[in-house]
Amino acid sequence: MNIVSSSDSHCKRNTRSSLAVIFILGDDNMATAKKLPSGSWRCLVFSHYENLFNEDGSPMIDEKTGKQKRKRIYESFTSDLQGRRGKRDAEAQAAQFLAEKDRKKRPENWTVKEAFENYIKLKDHVLSETTLRGYETIARNQIGQIADISLRKLSQEDVQSWINILSVKLSPKTVKNAYGLFTAVMRMYLPDMHFHTTLPSAKTYEGYVPSDQDITDLICYIRGTELEKAVLLAAFGSLRRGEVFGLTKKDIKGNSIRIRETKVRGRSGIIKKGPKTQSSYRYVIMPEFVIRKFDDIESGPLVRMHPEDLSKNFKKVLRSAGIPEFRYHDLRHYTASIMHALNIPDQYIMKRGGWKSDRVLKRVYRGTIAPEEERFTDRINEHFTEMMQHVMQHDKRKAL
Repeated sequence: MNIVSSSDSHCKRNTRSSLAVIFILGDDNMATAKKLPSGSWRCLVFSHYENLFNEDGSPMIDEKTGKQKRKRIYESFTSDLQGRRGKRDAEAQAAQFLAEKDRKKRPENWTVKEAFENYIKLKDHVLSETTLRGYETIARNQIGQIADISLRKLSQEDVQSWINILSVKLSPKTVKNAYGLFTAVMRMYLPDMHFHTTLPSAKTYEGYVPSDQDITDLICYIRGTELEKAVLLAAFGSLRRGEVFGLTKKDIKGNSIRIRETKVRGRSGIIKKGPKTQSSYRYVIMPEFVIRKFDDIESGPLVRMHPEDLSKNFKKVLRSAGIPEFRYHDLRHYTASIMHALNIPDQYIMKRGGWKSDRVLKRVYRGTIAPEEERFTDRINEHFTEMMQHVMQHDKRKAL
């Protein structure tokens, strides 16, 4: 079987070629073989369309229709048998291909893996790169036990057994994410099939939230490094990792930092995208000593290190400094806990941290009032400035 491509809407006989190009009846169910000069029989069957692109990777647009150009892809079937037997053999191969092609068109005949792949492909231009990367990871690494089962043969027992095995080696949250994608795929391709699967109980994250002393010890240990800048932005501005690495010099105006872009891992590496939620587009007024750390940067990113280098090395730095281990993301938890201790209302904590809802806090939301927000911002920054006062004084004496 060979693949032949054509940009024509019909396959025509090429009289200049030593081989005859076989015309197929418009109905894909009836493919007719023709005899080649060599004596063999050949039958072409339409397979599918492929989109055409320019050299720069942009879609090739048809000026008349305004739509992307496509080319027809054909499958070629040949037989070396002589006489009518060869003709029937080539046509039988083509007919088998068409029957299989028609069977595979029906979702209920897909395997679970094929259903996952088609679902992800369908969502390609709708969901974020980060979400798609997560879906592809699930499809590649977490559905192995049920991957080759036909959808029409998939049973509740198969699904529960799959979840049981996943639960042994993965966290409840990871299992829940895998099953969530599974149910979305099933709703699309088998809407009448309902699964009632028991999932592992969720576990509350009980990580260590750093104290003021932990933060000052850490900053003293990493003073003068790019990591210090990343820690200052997260600990005192409540920024996410992606937000920290999305900042550039243009985002600083006075003591205010604008969050408008993030850097996250997509399917093909680190990519730029908008913040996590609409509430994450925000301005954060930072303490003066944080802003001064970026005075020597004329343009470009505020933190000049790879995002994943931070994640890989952060806990190593904590161990070296003798500080209890916590995640870089826990610096946001530190900020929230300090603001709670200062009696800052939840809505101001949410606004500073860019939380979409108060689910992370106390499930209470109220609108913010500008004068009150300014007063609470001053209290937050005064606390951080006082906390760091002895460190800044030490730096001044050292400079003298």
